[in-house]
Amino acid sequence: MSEMLQTAAVTTSDADLLAQTEIAVRTAGSALRERFGGVVRYETREELMSALAVNDDTALDILRPRLSQLRPDAGWVEEELDGGALPSGEWWVVDPAEGNVNHLHALPEWAVTATLVRENRPVLTVVHLPLSGETYTALAGAGAHLDGRPLHVSQTADLGLSIVATSQARPDEDEEVVRHVGASITAMLFDALVVRTSVPATLHLANVAAGRTDAFWQFAGARADLLPGALLVTEAGGRISDAEGRPWTPESNSFLAAAPGVHAQAASTLSR
Repeated sequence: MSEMLQTAAVTTSDADLLAQTEIAVRTAGSALRERFGGVVRYETREELMSALAVNDDTALDILRPRLSQLRPDAGWVEEELDGGALPSGEWWVVDPAEGNVNHLHALPEWAVTATLVRENRPVLTVVHLPLSGETYTALAGAGAHLDGRPLHVSQTADLGLSIVATSQARPDEDEEVVRHVGASITAMLFDALVVRTSVPATLHLANVAAGRTDAFWQFAGARADLLPGALLVTEAGGRISDAEGRPWTPESNSFLAAAPGVHAQAASTLSR
């Protein structure tokens, strides 16, 4: 397990904070659900970015004041593609519309997420799927849950019987990273039962935590799309690392989350 995600002491205040964070995230999700429907058309990159920003701002107008009131001294991170370690202290890492491009295309795979990071360790996270109404939560040291029910990763011990998943490289990604992503998918196609490739990462990681998917990997990951799922998977009994099996931090250039029985096999495949 990554040192970053070692179990932290649970306090009543953190449990209360998780409950209040869930209310804020669900409220933001309801606002985005009201905007969901037909495909949003765009013809230029500028029009796409403008449409994405409208969704982001709709959720942020709810999340920022509510979460800032809960933790007035916490910093704020909402740039979904940012990576690397955070400065000392507490930080809200928020993705107001995780899978935003899916929302614009009337696809159901999108969510609202908020994670509190304390001294570079995620303390609590909420991932809400407004269309299904599902809410995933995790509190460091207290487990991961789906609508209050405990989550557990799968017991699969054979990568050849596993469903695995990855997200594509980010837009305008470095060519070497893109080729690495392609090579890793090819390797997994040989070794795993089924390979799923889609965005967003957080929903794949929720599936790993729930035992529906056995492993997820990504290269050049960002904080906002990995930290929520990393805490969910860890608290559900899974293992996280970089793609080669080394301890993961937000500064790592790859990420792997898997059920314990297939983690080493998945790392071996990705290291070829």
